[in-house]
Amino acid sequence: MVKQTVVVDPVTRIEGHLRIEAEVKDGLITGASSSGTMVRGLEIILQGRDPRDAWAFAQRICGVCTLVHGIASVRAVEDALHYPIPQNAQLIRNLMIAAQFVHDHVMHFYQLHALDWVDVLSALQADPAKTAALAQSLSDYPRSSPGYFAEVKDKFTRFAASGQLGIFANGYWGNPAYKLPPEANLMALAHYLDALAWQREVAKLHAVFGGKNPHPNFVVGGVPTAISVSPAALHDGAAAGVGATAVNMTGLEIVQNVIREIRRFVDQVYLPDTLAIAGFYKDWFGKGEGVGNFLTYGEFPSMGINDLDGLMIPRGIILNRDLSTLHPLELTAPDQIQEFVAHSWYSYTVGKDQGLHPFAGQTHLDYTGPQPPYAHLDSAASYSWIKSPRWKGKAMEVGPLARMLVLYASGNQEARTLVDSSLRKLDLPVEALFSTMGRTAARTLESKIIADAMQGWYDQLMANIRAGKLETFNPALWEPSSWPAEARGVGFMEAPRGALAHWLVIKDGVIDNYQAVVPSTWNAGPRDAAGQDGPYEAALQGTELPDPTQPLEILRTIHSFDPCIACAVHLVDPAGEELLQVKIC
Repeated sequence: MVKQTVVVDPVTRIEGHLRIEAEVKDGLITGASSSGTMVRGLEIILQGRDPRDAWAFAQRICGVCTLVHGIASVRAVEDALHYPIPQNAQLIRNLMIAAQFVHDHVMHFYQLHALDWVDVLSALQADPAKTAALAQSLSDYPRSSPGYFAEVKDKFTRFAASGQLGIFANGYWGNPAYKLPPEANLMALAHYLDALAWQREVAKLHAVFGGKNPHPNFVVGGVPTAISVSPAALHDGAAAGVGATAVNMTGLEIVQNVIREIRRFVDQVYLPDTLAIAGFYKDWFGKGEGVGNFLTYGEFPSMGINDLDGLMIPRGIILNRDLSTLHPLELTAPDQIQEFVAHSWYSYTVGKDQGLHPFAGQTHLDYTGPQPPYAHLDSAASYSWIKSPRWKGKAMEVGPLARMLVLYASGNQEARTLVDSSLRKLDLPVEALFSTMGRTAARTLESKIIADAMQGWYDQLMANIRAGKLETFNPALWEPSSWPAEARGVGFMEAPRGALAHWLVIKDGVIDNYQAVVPSTWNAGPRDAAGQDGPYEAALQGTELPDPTQPLEILRTIHSFDPCIACAVHLVDPAGEELLQVKIC
């Protein structure tokens, strides 16, 4: 029996710093440890600050999904103060969140995950005419001519001949686990490049409504987006609509064009590519399941965020893959959501084996791991800067797969039609979704649902504006003098990577406690006091690893979750030396 430990540190093409240690026996992963190797600490920084400013700090938790932390933060304050927001503000927030979702999902598929399935060097052997025929058989995307693919191939041939692959360096090119023919690889490579340009256009929606991207602006009580529809009119002697912060009809037309572009790319490129690639990797619909439990908080309100019946994506819990029952979830119940630190580099005043609800959460840094550089972590002790969230003691997976399963289980007709039709094309049962490729496919299907919903929110916003309803901010509870001496609230949302919530306690007008439980905390957390694996760890169990020096199979499953450990990944040092290491011990 051959036993070895495979260490991937850092896991690249993610946000932040993640280390995976996998125990391998006779080519199978028998156990894995997921370690977040950098500390965040924003909760500590926020203590004592004005809660109206919290969103600006909370956004810095991440440099990619900045919007979602801003939304969760303002919702937490609004929940604590029972602060209603205007309908226009709700619609604008929905549009901004939706744009973040689809932008993030496309970026994940092409820039972060596609290279686990696409052998870019194989594209050098492709026939551009055959590639065009393949692309045209999948959709009516206009950039599918033989000349276009010949141009992409020529550029990449010169790029590869230079000996410097840049962003494509360190890939496991030529690994026999790659199954796409050269023409499919060339098509995917071309769409990789197209997706980069597309993302720049989508970011304009956040710039229109939030002033900039990344880190758009928000405000407790609504959105900081004054709407002006008559730039030539005068109000109190000043021209309306000429201020730099006002959104006029020109900006709203930009938003409409972005929505059209989002839907076009999803329909013509992202969805067809996903189904085409998945068809070559149907075996991965049976690998990388994980814990089998799924959680969603819910998102995209029609009336208000606390009107759970009006959420487009419902709240719910699925246990043990049972789609016949949705279990209820209460975010403020002290016995439901708890965070454990038995194997994390934190300490609790109540002891490391006791779970704490986020309202009572503590952020006491307590590093007890080995001094770097080190060969291995002590997985029997603490081994991660990530805590271990649990729902009623159970490990839960969050993210696009959880949301699509909850939509499906709730009877959402659009979700059922989309899932069933996609699975029919692949000749797979619903159970195939509980897998590595199921997560990847769910992210794409969700993008289709959300992209289509954007037009309705935009049309409703425009109808309000035409009716003269321009309010985007409610000043009623803005002043701290109107607040109670103590208040607590939770701001929940569905971020692209999964269920996100910020819990805060306000005392005497300032933040007394702040706890953010992010999607990758749920998914990437280490084992808990009961020894239960986190979702990453559980998903790697039983994975075949034919070549431990090229752990492509580990990357496929971990990337399917789209890890977001922090806001940056460093691949090389200032001298250009590669820092990624795969160690086999």
